[in-house]
Amino acid sequence: MRVAIAGAGAVGRSIAQELLENGHEVLLIDKSPKAIKVEMVPRAEWLLADACEIASLDDAALERCQVVVASSGDDKVNLVVSLLAKTEYGVPRVVARINHPKNEWLFNESWGVDVAVSTPRLLSALVEEAVSVGDLVRLMTFRQGEANLVELTLPEDAPLGGERVGSVSWPRDTALVAILREGRVLVPAADDTLEAGDELMFVASQDVEDELAELLGAR
Repeated sequence: MRVAIAGAGAVGRSIAQELLENGHEVLLIDKSPKAIKVEMVPRAEWLLADACEIASLDDAALERCQVVVASSGDDKVNLVVSLLAKTEYGVPRVVARINHPKNEWLFNESWGVDVAVSTPRLLSALVEEAVSVGDLVRLMTFRQGEANLVELTLPEDAPLGGERVGSVSWPRDTALVAILREGRVLVPAADDTLEAGDELMFVASQDVEDELAELLGAR
């Protein structure tokens, strides 16, 4: 898979290194000469250019990319890169970094964003997830306002404890995608039984989160 990353700062370089380790082809783009540190990610391609300009993205051959990551420290830049990647080059998947939570509402499909990652929100969600049993915690948003990745750890007195996955009437637009149990990741099957201590991962639309929380007996 070919991935272009706009923003070659610490975040962009870290993403590039991880993707390269997983066997992907990576191009790092940045307009600042100081950010072009080829020796830090030598296996990546590098391009000194402004990712907000069509000519630069033509040079990057963005149409050959399966994924574009807008990872700069400037939300305006990330929005412009996302919009150009989706509308001008038809990139199938665009992931954008949100630097300031107040701008989160902008990072949606209208700006070409498929997945928006807010570092402050993610960190706070992970803190909540680490200390909360019986609370529904939103971990990530896909296509802002349409679907979220949410998690709940079933407490000892959970009403669904002992129930089979297939016998539960889940809310509409809700999918149980994984069960984390005793260090194992289980792909849910209809005959699997829910147990206290299970960490349940759902993809659900935002408007059914309250209904899901009530069903799970969340606090």
